[in-house]
Parts: sequence; C-alpha cells; structure tokens
Amino acid sequence: MAARLKGKLQDLPNLAFEQAHSGLVAGVDEAGRGPWAGPVVAAAVILDQDDIPPGMNDSKKLSAKRREALYDPILASARAAVGMASVAEIDELNILGATMLAMRRALRGLFDCDQQGPDFALIDGNRLPPDLPCGAETIIKGDGKSLSIAAASIVAKVTRDRLMGALDLQFPGYGWKKNQGYGTAEHQQALQHLGVTVHHRTSFAPIQKLIKIS
Repeated sequence: MAARLKGKLQDLPNLAFEQAHSGLVAGVDEAGRGPWAGPVVAAAVILDQDDIPPGMNDSKKLSAKRREALYDPILASARAAVGMASVAEIDELNILGATMLAMRRALRGLFDCDQQGPDFALIDGNRLPPDLPCGAETIIKGDGKSLSIAAASIVAKVTRDRLMGALDLQFPGYGWKKNQGYGTAEHQQALQHLGVTVHHRTSFAPIQKLIKIS
C-alpha cells in the first residue's frame, strides 16, 4: 500500500523543475489547439511556493468541476496572466504560430504588472515561443510534471471554457458550452444546418471543406 501511494505521489506534478532555477519561475501552458472554433488561450502562472492550492494536476486529468474549484484559489494565491490568439490570427499564422503568440502574450502579461516579472519560464511542450522576455525551457508533458505548468493549464482551460460558454449563448446550436468548439457530431451537424460563423477557424480542413461546398 505504501509503495503504491508513493508511486502515485511521484506521478503528480511537483516543484522540482521550479527549484532547479533561482528567482521567480513561471509555468506556461495553453488550451484550445484542436477545436474548430474559438481562440487559443494561454496562461502564465508564478506560484507562491508556500501557498499552493492542494489537488493540482494536469487540467486534462481533472474534472470540469475540479478545475473550476481550483481556478479562484490559484488566482488568489499566485500571480497569473492570460494571453490569447484570435481566430483571425490562427488562420493567418497557423495554429502552432498562434499558440506561440498566445504563450508569449501570457508571459509578457506578467511583466505588465507593477510587480517583478519572472526570471525564468517553464513552457509546456517541445517548442519555445520566440522573443520571450526571460529565459525559458520546454518540458514535454510538463503539465503533469511541474506544478506551475499544471496551474497554468487549469487557468487556461477554465478561461477558454468560460469564453466558449459565453459564445454559445451568442451562437446557439453548435453546442460550444459542452464541446468547447471541438468537432463533435453535434458540432458537425450544426455546421451542416447553420453554417460557418465568424468564430470558426477557416484554415482548418473541415471548415474549409464546408466553405467550398457552400
């Protein structure tokens, strides 16, 4: 039992990557690369290592209810900033370029505050955004390894889910509150009957196909 518990604890994100660097360290992650609609959202978070909300993990491993429950405590105890790239920017730059832009905006948002910006950033994934305002390194699957990146993944995910819920009220029928813009069967059926909106990513192949057909 003790060995199994120890193994589970080791599988949770921790502060090892943060503590390998001096000064303030931010975690950066994004939400919304795959959906057919809506912006891509990134968050940058500097945790107070003496006041970390319990139960944090990769946002994909948490229920929507648990992510929502952690969102306010993270913002209350940590410094956080959000950056977005619009649908127009996604279509212009491609989704990778837009993701890098959103991450850079989130990280720069921490420097726009009156307080000191981070000395170093931990970026989820395997690509560093260009022109970052501080030193940085990438961590593949970092949201399951670094608590700062896990916190950023939660903030980014909740922020985007709420945004898609608001867009769902403006454009009912696509199911965005439930599917967050992903290409579910409900979303595909709505596209066939209601058409493409200004919030759809026209550079994505399924949307391009519908536009050509119409």
